[in-house]
This record gives sequence, structure tokens and C-alpha cells, in this order.
Amino acid sequence: MPLKNDAPIQISAFSWLPPFAHGVARDIRVRWALEEAGLDYRTRLVDPRQPKTEDYLAEHPFGQVPSYRDSEGTMFESGAIVLHIAQNCPALLPEESQARKRATIWVFAALNTLEPAIFPLVDLEIFHANASWAAERRPAFRERALSRLAVLERTLGNKHWLEGQFTVADLMMVHVLRFLRPTNVIGEFPRLVAYQARGEARPAFQRALADHLAALSAAAS
Repeated sequence: MPLKNDAPIQISAFSWLPPFAHGVARDIRVRWALEEAGLDYRTRLVDPRQPKTEDYLAEHPFGQVPSYRDSEGTMFESGAIVLHIAQNCPALLPEESQARKRATIWVFAALNTLEPAIFPLVDLEIFHANASWAAERRPAFRERALSRLAVLERTLGNKHWLEGQFTVADLMMVHVLRFLRPTNVIGEFPRLVAYQARGEARPAFQRALADHLAALSAAAS
């Protein structure tokens, strides 16, 4: 849905990010979920280079993004926000009980099992690729990422989506896979390459990404 200044839902996003973070910041997860759910929203842009105001810290105690506000109150942590949005959206969470549970499990797997396993490698390639210690540590970081990706590809199998239909689990998993852009590891898993491409081709993702990038561009001009 289009951004609307009077929308009852407000999310926060950073107004500036270093280039490597363009297109992967966690506000995209929430934007994407809102787009899939057909919910209008507005944004509160926060400059990460400036001290956080007290009223913003009341929304997000760690001063990060995204935060979320609706008529019921405020939230932070992208996983919690996305699951909150999904609760009343069959397009994101199946109505059948067991499928709903499995989709929720895979959201947590994306956040707690896959993301921590890939981040040491991603961090190394972005910030320390030429450091004296990088060559020694890269194989272990790479192996950890590969082992988790292998499980994900085996679970996906020949399915288009983890639960057969697109759910919040795929939304979260595809976003986590995007963090791997500075590496070449996902290329070893053709099914995951295709899976990520399917997620990124969804119109809701394209709108979410465009709005995320537009906010960064507008703030820079």
C-alpha cells in the first residue's frame, strides 16, 4: 500500500545508512509485511549519526530501527513486529493450526539460527576482508554459514515456499538471505538462489524496497 502521512500505523527507519546497508536494513521486513497485508503506514525517519531523543528511546530502548506504533501501542524488534502484523493476515500466516505453527517456527529459525550463523562471515567481508587475521578465520565462518544454508535448502526441497504457500516465514528468510550479498556462499545452493529471487520478485517486496531506498535518497538530497 502507498505511504500515507495520516496512516494509523507508523514505523521508524534510518534516514541515512552506509552504502553496504542499503536494501538490507530491517525496516524492509516491516514494510514488506505491511505491503503483503495491504496496510497503509507512515514513516518516522531517524538519523543514526545523531543522539536519539528521549521520545524515540521510549519507542525503541536501544535506539535502533524499526519501531512500530499503532492504535494499540508501540513495539520494537522486527521479528515481533512482523509476527504482530501477520496475526490477522492469512496471506502471511496460514489459518490451519499446524501450518501456522510451522511458519512461526521458521521465522524464529531465520532470526535465531540462520542470521547469527551468517553474520560473522558477512561482517568479515564488509569490514575486515583485508585484515591479517581474515584468511585464517574465513574458512570457519564460511563453513558455519554453509552448514545452515544446506539445512535450509534441504528443507525447501522442490517447493516454491517453505510451507507450500508464501508466508511470513519466507518473508523473514528471504530478507536474512539478502545479508549474504557481500559473500558468494549462496551461489552454492541453486534452490536458495531461486527461492530468494522469487521472494524479491513479489510486488510487495518491490514496493517495500523502493520506499526504503527512496527515503534514503530523499534524506541525502
